Amino acid sequence: VRVTPETRAILQELSRESKQSMQGLLAKAVEQYRRQLVLQRANEAYAALRAHPGEWSKEQEERRIWDGALADDLESSE
Repeated sequence: VRVTPETRAILQELSRESKQSMQGLLAKAVEQYRRQLVLQRANEAYAALRAHPGEWSKEQEERRIWDGALADDLESSE
């Protein structure tokens, strides 16, 4: 992977400060960015769903059903 001289300088500084390899820092940065994109896409999907009141209502109803299912059989295990 080629990076700009500025990015390399930043990586070197971070590597010195954190006592981690530049490769390790890049791996962490890429993973953090991947997770950020997953959350961003999920937020966008929910925003699109909320923009359609009928579909959002169906989603809310399904959540209520699942919430009830999660509590099933809790009392019998006590």
